[in-house]
Amino acid sequence: MDAFLPKMTQGGSLDPSPEPQARKRDPRVDVLRGLALLMIFLDHIPRNVPALFTLHNLGFSDAAELFVLLAGYSSMVAYGGLFRRAGVATTLLRIAKRCFRIYLYQAGLLIATLLIVRVWMEITGLTPRFGVKPLIEMGMWQGLLRGLALNALPNYLDILPLYIVLLALFPLVYLGMTKGIWGTLALSATIWLAANVDHQLNLPNAAADDGWYFNPFAWQFLFVIGCALAVAVRNTGGFLPRHPALVALAIAFLTFAFFQAGAWSEWGLPDLHPLAMEPPNKSYVPPLRLINILALAYLLFSSPAVRSLSEKPFLRAAEACGKHSLEIFAVGCLCALIGRVLYRSFDAIWPLQVAVNLTGLSLMLGLGLYFDARQRRRAARAKGAD
Repeated sequence: MDAFLPKMTQGGSLDPSPEPQARKRDPRVDVLRGLALLMIFLDHIPRNVPALFTLHNLGFSDAAELFVLLAGYSSMVAYGGLFRRAGVATTLLRIAKRCFRIYLYQAGLLIATLLIVRVWMEITGLTPRFGVKPLIEMGMWQGLLRGLALNALPNYLDILPLYIVLLALFPLVYLGMTKGIWGTLALSATIWLAANVDHQLNLPNAAADDGWYFNPFAWQFLFVIGCALAVAVRNTGGFLPRHPALVALAIAFLTFAFFQAGAWSEWGLPDLHPLAMEPPNKSYVPPLRLINILALAYLLFSSPAVRSLSEKPFLRAAEACGKHSLEIFAVGCLCALIGRVLYRSFDAIWPLQVAVNLTGLSLMLGLGLYFDARQRRRAARAKGAD
């Protein structure tokens, strides 16, 4: 267990800040985040055949858990060292600007979604079955205003508000980790446990009776674990220590999760569920979902083969999506909305599914490469100017 502990400072406190020489981007994080974004797009379209083969049908957790875990990881890498290099005021300002930028994307997606759905309703005479339906029933303006106030979060537009809350809390997480990583994890785990025991512990949501779908009191634990993961990976040479017993336990649990959560009937196969049980509730990241994503993360971040694979050219587009996650997430949300509208209007026939999925994935991957190339050109010009 000592191999996972972060390094001690001279004063005896814990220093979770990434070392200056370790600030190079970890391709695993960007590739995994990019793949998570692609899966979120597929999962956001009901009756979408490719979604039968994404993470949520292969285990207890799905792409959302992976995305939030990596959000904590990347926040520690991006802002942890910045506190030391640039000071508290500069780092807090940088975090505030990022939160505001995420909010602008959330507002833009909400407005675009309401407009698209409203036009679709006028043309077809159909009404949405979920998503922004509660906001429309409030009245366009009231629904929009409550959505912009983050008081009414419709389905499929609720992960960015969670990200805003978690990122805003990062300075407190970082401060706690400078005092003690295990203590910070214990406090975070206590809040997570309280949210799982008392489901009333949540933020209000006028679009749903039971509060935010992604309960921030529960999901913060995954974010904090991601922060700690970044520290552990840095302090152990870029990989978590690979112990045969832990590897065997992780593989055994993920195998059980695969058989228990597999969409056997949808795959046209005999039912191989070992137990008769309901899927664990996603809103509170219950233990089965938490263990699932932790087992997966351990295997991914302890394997040199995964690091080597993430550097392969054929994954460069996925890596580019991960580097520009906010923009690609927004594109994926709009593509998924168009897909839902088309499926509802014309049914989910296979030619339409092929067109929707190929178009959406191509746009996301292509724009990821475009944004990455543009960033490289700007960096090259800035370096030339120096």
